[in-house]
Amino acid sequence: MISNIYKGDYRLLIIFPLILVALSIYYLPDLKMGVDFRGGTLITLHLTNQPDAAALQGELLANGFDANVKVYESELGRVAEVEVSQTDQMVRAEALKKEFAAQLDEVAFLEAEANTNASKEAEYRTERAKLDAIADEMFGLGGLNTEAGMYDNLNRLQDKLNEAYMRVNDIQTEQVMETIDQYAQYSSKSATTVSPALSAHFLEKAGGVVLMSALLSVALVFFFFRAVVPSIAVLTGAASDIIIALGAMSFFGIPLTLPSFAALLMLIGFSLDTDVLLTTRLVKRRGDPRENAWDAMKTGMTMSFSAMVAFLVLFAVSMLTHVATYYEISAVALAGLVGDVFATWGLNAVIVLYYREHKGGGA
Repeated sequence: MISNIYKGDYRLLIIFPLILVALSIYYLPDLKMGVDFRGGTLITLHLTNQPDAAALQGELLANGFDANVKVYESELGRVAEVEVSQTDQMVRAEALKKEFAAQLDEVAFLEAEANTNASKEAEYRTERAKLDAIADEMFGLGGLNTEAGMYDNLNRLQDKLNEAYMRVNDIQTEQVMETIDQYAQYSSKSATTVSPALSAHFLEKAGGVVLMSALLSVALVFFFFRAVVPSIAVLTGAASDIIIALGAMSFFGIPLTLPSFAALLMLIGFSLDTDVLLTTRLVKRRGDPRENAWDAMKTGMTMSFSAMVAFLVLFAVSMLTHVATYYEISAVALAGLVGDVFATWGLNAVIVLYYREHKGGGA
């Protein structure tokens, strides 16, 4: 039977979690963003041959595309996934579209005023020329043989600009497919594109969700324990868990996508659950704090190992089926659950136990 790890100098237990957190922070800058959060195009091919993935990726890079190529076997046969980051042209097209939308209402207003007030004609012409310059640049990026001056009607000009904007992405996809066709033979293909605006929207919403969850967690934990140190310990454990999970994602090359972000949110809830369990046993329960911590650990470890088994099964399924969503969720969850074991029972437990014994009135 394993003896109580909190007997003796339990403060030494904090060393390994701190090392894990420090290593995770070191690797965080290498965290990769998936198409969901950085924009780009994901092309999926059902192959009829065995292409050289490394050679294809190298050729795409040589042609100016920041691409990642994966080839694997699935239940439906051999599949290739080609993930291409947004190009400079796509970024510029997004910026032009925003500039056009920002100026369109003003130009429309000036046009209406100029029709009834001749003194507004010069100002309208000046602003219309700026709008036309934006549209002409977009037409050039989209490969459209037209000019903004050909469209007196602003609605028609906007429609043409949107057409050019869509063509910018189509041009990139066509250029990528020209390279792919040199290496791969396939029976079907599909392409999913996330625009820079949509990826920025995802990032904004993700940041808002994390901020809101953090604020609510702070409020609820402090309200429940009515003490600063235990509340800080709970939140420190949860934050450490997420940092360790992100560090593992960076180290193993798991991108931050909507599925992996969902797994991170799940980890926040799970980490708070185990941290609150520990802190409640130590702060609210009478008796020997070290024995209470050990009892809480046995209960919490049972919860953690049960969750690990479930996600190990999902991870095995992802290896067999090569479903990226299963892999990202299970891998991130497993990394976070392992991190939670050390963060909760090595970091959070030491803080709360020390507080209980030295500031909380002992047993």
